[in-house]
Amino acid sequence: MIYLDNASTTGMTESSVAAVHTIMEKYWGNPSSLHRLGVEAEKVLKQARTIIADSLTVRAEEIIFTSGATESCNLFIRGIARSYKNRGQHMITTETEHPAVLKTMEDLAKEGYEITYLPVDSQGLISTDDLRQALRDDTIIVALMHVNNETGVIQPISDAGKIIKKESRAFFFVDGVQGYLKIPLSIEEAGIDAYAISAHKVHGPKGVGALYLRKNLVIDPLITGGGQERGLRSGTENTAGLAGFARAVQTLSQAQPKERSLLQKQREDFMARLKTEVPEIRVNGAQDLSSSPYIINLSLPKVQGETLLHGLEADQIYVSTGSACSGKSKVSRVLGAMKIPEQYLHGAIRISIGLLEWPDARQQQAVAESLKHIYARIR
Repeated sequence: MIYLDNASTTGMTESSVAAVHTIMEKYWGNPSSLHRLGVEAEKVLKQARTIIADSLTVRAEEIIFTSGATESCNLFIRGIARSYKNRGQHMITTETEHPAVLKTMEDLAKEGYEITYLPVDSQGLISTDDLRQALRDDTIIVALMHVNNETGVIQPISDAGKIIKKESRAFFFVDGVQGYLKIPLSIEEAGIDAYAISAHKVHGPKGVGALYLRKNLVIDPLITGGGQERGLRSGTENTAGLAGFARAVQTLSQAQPKERSLLQKQREDFMARLKTEVPEIRVNGAQDLSSSPYIINLSLPKVQGETLLHGLEADQIYVSTGSACSGKSKVSRVLGAMKIPEQYLHGAIRISIGLLEWPDARQQQAVAESLKHIYARIR
């Protein structure tokens, strides 16, 4: 099996699995309880919060645990919209955001909020000049994705943050799911007010994630009840899942990090193999340092991406046709916004690499040859 769908989800590290098992077996108390079992569980939760905070170079009290990045996106955007409605009802995002952001803003538009969607160029990048021109006195949120989940393009987050903080009162929200632990970013230097992450994208368990929320920023909660997570996310915390999240982060942080230039070279070598076997392949999005080395979006002309996906699956090679969270749309909204030629829009697949192990030369060649044979059969 060759698994190349890590942008959808990653396999858990052995250490993460062991941590989940240990907590479920030995430290299963409610972290809000006052007795010994509760105190032990609370210690596990505190340690997990510290590990996640350290990985982002922020304070532990600025980490709010959630069920994942989708909830984190909803919590911040809806929470700010309600808390700061009197300041303004204008929001800015891009045409290529994740549905967790786009659909949340669409809901708010029905309540009277005005949304400006920044266009992207053929590489998938926004223009900071467009951002500057879109900012208004009544702008309350700018939401940008750090790394696009379909194409891997890296948005100019630091430059955008400086513009936002200098020229507006807007809060800066970043969907960090595909950039977390992969693409370096200083939350402080970029002026980021909130940053969403998810455990299962970094070899942790599903169903847990976090929201970095800048200290002293007040937002309305989505879920009310017992007042957990500073009153912003009520409900008994998933202690075992969060321990697994933290252990995965520790494992990845302790592993010898690869140089960005080496990763980029591996990506280029992989694409070269693919193009050698199938010259008709088109790479969608940036192909330089403005793109993540962990994601490659490819198209073949006049074929269906789903056909390619299932053909590869028959050879035990697993990829995707785009975001696993975008529903059943046959045409990617992201690629459409990039104005990819019509003949390539339907034949797109995404190859995404995990943080722990890159496909070796033999596996890369197997993928290339499989694509070659599939395309020869169907074109």
